[in-house]
Amino acid sequence: MSSPLIIKLGGRVLTDSLALQQLLTTVQRLAALRPLVLVHGGGDQVQSLLQQLGHDSVKVEGQRVTPAAHIPIVAGVLAGDINSQLCALALQHGLQPVGLTLQAGDTVRCEVDTSRGAVGIPQPGSGKLLQLLIEQNYLPVLSSLGVSASGERLNVNADLAAAVVAQVLHGDLILLTDVAGILDHAGLLIDIITAEQAPELISNGTVRDGMVVKLTAALQAAQMLLPTAARRTIAVAGWHDANALTRLARGEPAGTRIHV
Repeated sequence: MSSPLIIKLGGRVLTDSLALQQLLTTVQRLAALRPLVLVHGGGDQVQSLLQQLGHDSVKVEGQRVTPAAHIPIVAGVLAGDINSQLCALALQHGLQPVGLTLQAGDTVRCEVDTSRGAVGIPQPGSGKLLQLLIEQNYLPVLSSLGVSASGERLNVNADLAAAVVAQVLHGDLILLTDVAGILDHAGLLIDIITAEQAPELISNGTVRDGMVVKLTAALQAAQMLLPTAARRTIAVAGWHDANALTRLARGEPAGTRIHV
């Protein structure tokens, strides 16, 4: 069996029903090529519901600050609404989805990032459950909700969570975004970013806001997968480009690839 491909979903695709249908059609095609695991966030939906309920919500360096009082809302959106919707759509596309949170099977462990409230810093756990599901042709669909060692539910950045899942499964990683990949100041795609180039791209503002987290997560995955990273696909790519995603699933160049 080929190594799994971990795909992180987020952004506009999760709020646009037609876009999500398009992406699930692509996922169906990719599943015929190799085993898949989906990891999703849902920051836009969380933000919207918090505002509707009269809560303030802020981000620092692209990551949400989550007071403990917000966790029931975050959990309901991530592990409830979005996860069940993705699983329902995947089922319609002939897949066999299994909705999970990060702590299922001790897949991802979390430390508490006290500077951001009830936010988890993901750490690798066990890949046993996901491997068992993959071997039986199931599609694991993980929401970015974690749990601390003391049982506290935590909001986890989905890009970082996906990077840890890639480490746990020794798999490839694609972080989906609303654009073709990481773009330069002229709006052109950057084909390759190395660990040496990344700090300057961040400091000069080429990579900013939420894309900083994506680049950080991709670099983290590449570092975690050493010494096999040179043989792995680690990329940031647009969800709307089925051809690019197919190329990445085959190990071919597309999007912005991250090298160490």
